[in-house]
Amino acid sequence: MVKAQRKTWMFWLLTFLIVGILLACGQLPSVTGLVTTPTSASPFQSHPALNTWYSIKPGIALRYEHWSSPGDNDDTVTIVRMNPKDIHLSVDYHPNEPTDIRGWMQQTHATVLINGGYFDQDDHATALIISNGQVTGTSYEGFGGMLSVNKQGTIQLRSLRTQPYTPTEQLEQATQSSPMLMVDGKRTQFSADAASQRRTVVAMDKQGNLLFIISPNEAFSLDELADLLVASDLSLETALNLDGGASTGLAINTGQHQQVIDSITALPIVIAVS
Repeated sequence: MVKAQRKTWMFWLLTFLIVGILLACGQLPSVTGLVTTPTSASPFQSHPALNTWYSIKPGIALRYEHWSSPGDNDDTVTIVRMNPKDIHLSVDYHPNEPTDIRGWMQQTHATVLINGGYFDQDDHATALIISNGQVTGTSYEGFGGMLSVNKQGTIQLRSLRTQPYTPTEQLEQATQSSPMLMVDGKRTQFSADAASQRRTVVAMDKQGNLLFIISPNEAFSLDELADLLVASDLSLETALNLDGGASTGLAINTGQHQQVIDSITALPIVIAVS
């Protein structure tokens, strides 16, 4: 019994000595919330550099930027830029089975996924939804915007004030929200309170790329966010505010890079990219 206890004591002593040496030399692997399965090809084995585009999959790039508002609020935003020719976009709508972003990712196995537009207390969309050709709800009229995909696979982001929805359109996917933050490369004017919230934005740049932009902390009002989008180097043409606050969420899974900014509440509507 004494010999066994002595061996156990020696084992733990050697373990503590080895760990102490590794800590002193900085040899223990770092842990980051950005990546759960880093590989030698991933740029995220340590904290990623800001203002740098990382290719995470053909046609999909990821970037982080630190934004500050005149009101001294700041946040590190996550930006995903996608070439529409390299992706398939769908709008998923399950009002009877809402779940958080992590749950949606497990269901859809999407490459990139964000929350969609507004919904009421019964988890029904407050505007038009088209999911795999199935039309639900009523379109906003005279305000707001719409992200859509037609039968030819063309992705469009537009203002419903300047280009209203008509039921004769041949759309396969669509979600609506409000307000439009940018139209024709310029900031729009809208009425909104001054509350700072988590934010979700879908946008298209002047080169025709689709962008998802997430501000995960309660940092910016909608007015501040619109100003920041215009002032950014993203070369945006159009930008639409999606449901923010507790709904804001983003998930990425390319195999090499995995990241989740989970929504606080369960969501009936998400936008999925594969």
